[in-house]
Amino acid sequence: MKDALDENMPRKAWLGLMAKAKTGRVGALLDGAMTRPDFTWLRVPEIGSTMVQGRAGATGAPFNLGEMTVTRCALTLATGEVGHAYIQGRNKDDAEAVAMMDALMQTENAATLQVQVLDVLAQEQADRRAARAGKAAATKVDFFTMVRGED
Repeated sequence: MKDALDENMPRKAWLGLMAKAKTGRVGALLDGAMTRPDFTWLRVPEIGSTMVQGRAGATGAPFNLGEMTVTRCALTLATGEVGHAYIQGRNKDDAEAVAMMDALMQTENAATLQVQVLDVLAQEQADRRAARAGKAAATKVDFFTMVRGED
């Protein structure tokens, strides 16, 4: 049985948030927050593809939906923290920025980066969702039926 408390949940959350960020946004916010430290590559940014699976009705058996392009990399800071990145698309600079943020979130700079980078990304994502929901709500049609006196 899986434990109810997942110790990696915060890391999963920030990696997911950065993976969904607009192109170039993570790097711009990171550079605005601090100077990037020295690092060495464990895996240089490389472009490939991965199979995306779907489920009919979100509960059915999984099926192969198709492939999507991803960029991945891994780096280690001079202080020993390791950062990983898997992002959609073919942008090596974005992958480097996400891996750098992942490593830096494991240092004493985490609180500063949470406020200056991750909270900003979370707000931008919430704004995009609200705008999309607003567009969908504008097309909503309310149907109603009149009850006639018959049984």
